[in-house]
Amino acid sequence: MQQSSALGEAARRRGLIAILIDIFFMWGGFFMVVPLISVHFVDDLGWSAASIGLVLALRQLIQQGLTLPGGMLADRIGAKGLICVGMLIRCAGFAGMAWASSFPLLLGSAVLAAVGGALFESPRAAAIAALTTPENRGRYFSLQGIVSGLGMTLGPLLGALLLRFDFAVVALAAASCYIVTFLVTLLMLPPVQVATERRNLTYGVGLALRDRPFMIFNVLLMGYWFMWVQLSISLPLEARAVAGTSDAVSWVYTLNAGMSVLLQYPLLRLAERRLRPLPILLLGVAIMALGLGGVAFAGSTAALLLCVALFSAGALLAGPSQQTVAAEFANPVALGSYFGVNALALALGGSLGNYSGGLLYGLGRQYALPALPWFIFGAAGLATAVGMLLLHRWQGRAATVTVALDTAP
Repeated sequence: MQQSSALGEAARRRGLIAILIDIFFMWGGFFMVVPLISVHFVDDLGWSAASIGLVLALRQLIQQGLTLPGGMLADRIGAKGLICVGMLIRCAGFAGMAWASSFPLLLGSAVLAAVGGALFESPRAAAIAALTTPENRGRYFSLQGIVSGLGMTLGPLLGALLLRFDFAVVALAAASCYIVTFLVTLLMLPPVQVATERRNLTYGVGLALRDRPFMIFNVLLMGYWFMWVQLSISLPLEARAVAGTSDAVSWVYTLNAGMSVLLQYPLLRLAERRLRPLPILLLGVAIMALGLGGVAFAGSTAALLLCVALFSAGALLAGPSQQTVAAEFANPVALGSYFGVNALALALGGSLGNYSGGLLYGLGRQYALPALPWFIFGAAGLATAVGMLLLHRWQGRAATVTVALDTAP
């Protein structure tokens, strides 16, 4: 393994390009199948929305919960091998969904996919932090948003097309995307070391858990992920209910991803001229909350898509910014462990969002209160934005005190 500082510029560039290619196929494969899980098993097979919400929540919780040991291992043995193994396991999990004719089989396939994601997620994030510099990190995350947007655009479109044949075809096509990412990672990503010091396995985790600003940020980030995962559970169900066709799911993702491709880079660059990453993040979270809350008043497909556009505009600001803020908080001594702990925000917030999304959507339909889930999602997002505002002000006061102490005679 090589320290990232020892890598040449060409090796760094090749590694970052490899990760961008990976992200395109990963997002394409993930969004090819995961949003259609709720459509296929709830609408087509008649399973309860709460049961599918539970499957998605457990997948989220297991993946992000196990990302912590993945980050710890990345600090010890490097990122590349873990990413490669994780891709193959995710491939097996998605392929298993092709034959998931019962709840235990679907749950088992989702758990397998989650284990694969746990192995590659924080090592990949740590590798990005190690291969970029503070000067180019924000721009890289913007490019990552564009590439993931392309994958999110094409994945649901291809998934909706293949669903006309069979859900098994969708699952196998999604699995094949991870074969591609395995090969790209194996051949192009350099063996970068993501920790600047070799310590015992739990050293980095202890360092992160004692880092008060970092942990406060992670707690607040749970609210962002709580909202973000509604793109995989409640929004697809609402789109199909409002429009009366499963094609509406692809419309939602096409709009969201199309905005990412066209507006991600210029919008974020414009915001960065005036604001630091944390204020950009809280602004994005607030806009996402308004978009989700607005779904309560969306009585037509056009109105729903307008709310999705507002939600997506907020996500364009929040998505890359939360990664940049996490990288700024992270200690380079143990990047893998820091990003492993950071993934717990997605584990808890995302799993709660997935389960709540399915449960609240079902309750809203059952008791003729369709606006209920959207009011709750919006309120949770606004509360998160307020918390981030308080964190930003606290940081500002702490920085002022530090400067005053440094300049005191």
